[in-house]
Amino acid sequence: MTVRDLFATQFYDAALGDPGLVAELVDACRDLAAEDGAGRRWSKAHGYRGYTSYASLNDLPLRDPRFGDLVRLLDRHVAAFARQAGFELGKKLKLDSLWVNVLRPGGTHSGHIHPHSVVSGTLYVAVPPGSGALKLEDPRLPLMMAAPSRPGTFVYIEPAEGSVYLWESWLRHEVMPNAARHDRISISFNYR
Repeated sequence: MTVRDLFATQFYDAALGDPGLVAELVDACRDLAAEDGAGRRWSKAHGYRGYTSYASLNDLPLRDPRFGDLVRLLDRHVAAFARQAGFELGKKLKLDSLWVNVLRPGGTHSGHIHPHSVVSGTLYVAVPPGSGALKLEDPRLPLMMAAPSRPGTFVYIEPAEGSVYLWESWLRHEVMPNAARHDRISISFNYR
């Protein structure tokens, strides 16, 4: 008898590789949260506990050179992930969107995917203890119907400052509640 694992889902976890830039990005994210009135209004209107530039700013790498430096490093991480995942690409993946998240205590982000993208990810720039794990869902879950429960249906990954996480954009994920006393700051992005 042979039992094989098929269709593995890959998840990339690496350090950004520039701790000084991570520290600078904390300030850059806080500056945006203070200056971007449209982002604060959108966050409030949509129940986002904190601030996100998701719907208000689409030019962060041009707006602030610190984000431009970040994109150059992310491009390398995404290329490495694409090679490891065996993607058959006619050209290299390109950054499609990049946004800041400042999640206040008690904040969360429910389960979702990132349509129209190939690779999605997050860089964690400020991660106080207890600020919430990234929860990943087994992509087979909606198809399991009457299957018995089993371990590994959900995987919880505790981020650290400077961690870059990458996954294929169809992988459903969510942000667990921030139980810390301080904001958790991250920068999320999509490549197409």
